[in-house]
Amino acid sequence: MFVHFTNSEDRFEVSQKQIERVVTATLKFKGVTCDDTSIYFVTAEEISKLHKEYFNDPTPTDCITFPMDPADEETEQKILGEVFVCPEVAFAYSQENALDFNEELTLYIVHGLLHLLGFDDIEEEDRILMRKEEKECMDHLLSNRLILSPEIKKPYICELSE
Repeated sequence: MFVHFTNSEDRFEVSQKQIERVVTATLKFKGVTCDDTSIYFVTAEEISKLHKEYFNDPTPTDCITFPMDPADEETEQKILGEVFVCPEVAFAYSQENALDFNEELTLYIVHGLLHLLGFDDIEEEDRILMRKEEKECMDHLLSNRLILSPEIKKPYICELSE
């Protein structure tokens, strides 16, 4: 499987290898095979633009996903989709809620991958299932020491506007 990774923000640096390990381990744990998926780290401004364009909500959010190949479609090459993650949101949320930033950032990738696999979190029943799946995946990643460990390149003050 090929994992594309692009980091367009300059405060948090994570290696391609770390991203590949999280994505590969999560999908393997879920019993999913694919040929290709993409992870993008974007700024709060970039995720806000995507959120506004596709969901009519201009606020920053944790992640946005764009599935590619439907889960039931048989294709020669299976492209799972794209996950856009905002490390700034993860950092702000972890600081405001006394959580581990590395785990929060990893959770956003897991959450995005679960969306690509068809899980949703709009309705309460779906949200409960999504949280259960997230916990199982995160427990697996934690027990295998696969949580991201980004380097904070620039001092950061949590100032996300709503």
